[in-house]
Amino acid sequence: MAEVHSKKKNNQITHTSIKGKTISYFIRHIQVFLFTLGTICRSPFASLMTTAVIGIALALPAGLHLILKNFEAVTANWDGAAQISLFLKKDISEEKVQKLTTDIAAMDEIENVSYISADMAMEEFKKHSGFGSSLDALDNNPLPDVLVIKPAIHSSSPEKIQRLMAKFRKNGMVDIAQLDMEWIKRLYSIMDVVRDGIWIAAALLAVAVLLVVGNTIRLDIQNKKEEILINKLIGATDVFIRRPFLYTGFWYGIIGGAIAFTLITVSIFILSDSINNLSGLYGSSFTISGLGISGLFILLITGLGLGLSGSWIAVGRHLKQIEPS
Repeated sequence: MAEVHSKKKNNQITHTSIKGKTISYFIRHIQVFLFTLGTICRSPFASLMTTAVIGIALALPAGLHLILKNFEAVTANWDGAAQISLFLKKDISEEKVQKLTTDIAAMDEIENVSYISADMAMEEFKKHSGFGSSLDALDNNPLPDVLVIKPAIHSSSPEKIQRLMAKFRKNGMVDIAQLDMEWIKRLYSIMDVVRDGIWIAAALLAVAVLLVVGNTIRLDIQNKKEEILINKLIGATDVFIRRPFLYTGFWYGIIGGAIAFTLITVSIFILSDSINNLSGLYGSSFTISGLGISGLFILLITGLGLGLSGSWIAVGRHLKQIEPS
């Protein structure tokens, strides 16, 4: 019994010891967390210079991405986007044409279908061609019935439209299926180039952020060289010495991400009135959209990751060079 009681007592002591070490570990992190924030606040000008550079570097690719996103929203609402014209054969009855129109309109890939009969097309041609009297001399109407089809937004990519065109050409009532895809292909190609350019710019600016944070932490390490030497002489571990520099990088990244979000939000606010006036002149209800909560979260996480990475690289490289002789 005494042995069992002793084991229980030892387990309780071990559990208490682990709990105490865990609490102490988190308390030390909280202390360093707040201490590094206080250090940044005590030198506001220098800290603002560093975080502002990080914020601008993050804001540039994020702002370009937002512009591209809004441009995609504008182009998705263009009335003339990707219209398909189906010229029907002459011997098709009115009932079959109506059934074909209904079947196409019911497809998920189609937004709407407009039916232009041969008589309607002839009247329109007479009105705008200036050959009204000459056309009246024709015995028969040479124009076919036409279905003007507008694909849905989710089916407006060149690949999906090509599949739709192939499907319509196989229909026995369709004589010619016509679509001018060149401008759509150019538009998508330009947008792909811009998107790739944004990723390249984002990668280059991410490297710039790493260099800025790394250089700032390097200078901080050099300024605290004597303090680091004393800490190492009294037995401080590299983890203990590294911790405040990593938290400093953490704060630089977080504040830089917040500055980036603020810059983009202010820019949208400044541009919103002009964009609304411009869209109103074209009869559009388009309003520019911002980053939102998800955009803020992405900027903060990106800034945090770059800040920590830059400080980790700088600490790992320069801390090894400071050793007691």
